[in-house]
Amino acid sequence: MNAGAGLLDLALRDGAAAIAVVGTGKNAGKTVTTRALLEALRGRCVGLTSIGRDGEAVDIGDASPKPRLRLEPGTIVATARAVLPVSPASEILDTSDLMTAAGPLLYARVRTPAPYELLGAPTASGVRASLDRMRALGAEVTLLDGAVDRVAALAGGDEAIVVATGAATAATVEEAVDDVRALVVRLRLPAVDEREPAVRLDGALTATMVAAFAARGETRQIVVGDPTRIALAGRAFDGAMRRLKLRCERPLRVVAVTVASIGTDRYFEPAGFARAVAAATGLPTFDVYAGARAA
Repeated sequence: MNAGAGLLDLALRDGAAAIAVVGTGKNAGKTVTTRALLEALRGRCVGLTSIGRDGEAVDIGDASPKPRLRLEPGTIVATARAVLPVSPASEILDTSDLMTAAGPLLYARVRTPAPYELLGAPTASGVRASLDRMRALGAEVTLLDGAVDRVAALAGGDEAIVVATGAATAATVEEAVDDVRALVVRLRLPAVDEREPAVRLDGALTATMVAAFAARGETRQIVVGDPTRIALAGRAFDGAMRRLKLRCERPLRVVAVTVASIGTDRYFEPAGFARAVAAATGLPTFDVYAGARAA
């Protein structure tokens, strides 16, 4: 099957205008997932940006090779001026006051098929502004290759999130499955029930705060602005969920998970890995390399 088409159908089913791809760690398969979505969107005007840096030939940290983002004509990108390809030329659509790690952000239209690097706005408000501007410039659907802690820009909206995980992010299948399950549960944190008493937090929920609430036997809802405001992961988050009634003001919509069974140092049996992730998360799970959906 076409994994990208399956992901796109799930994401757009409820009218989402933006799709964010986030990972459980480095080299989780985010770029490959984004490429699958781009392929499924061929023929439509797509806007594309990143919270971090994506599409470069080699990883800046360890010099390992990375999958490229070869974009088709008509694609709109929001990226740093400094990483925009010199050749072939792009059509500059607009400039911006937003700053990236490499200088000013601009908006450009791809004119000739070529590999592109994406280096977008580093803040949630900047991401939201970028997505809105690309839609104003004609993008029918916008894609965001991003970090978990910055998808707050999508909270409370109809946008869809796809979570990527892979063999590069954990030492064992069990560890990888546990990590993605915990992340999905956190991102899918339920909305606050206004009929019940609640303690609303202005900032992040930390491990110290969880311990204090639990020590005094807190039974009210503990409410954060959005799921990214919970500064806990893995078993620490699981423990907080068991001890407290965690809720959020602005929920996120996670629609699917993708798996990459091949990592730099290890390999997971693809079908078994995908099935385990699907069972643990309760979400449609796709192997973007094999183009298969877990049973």
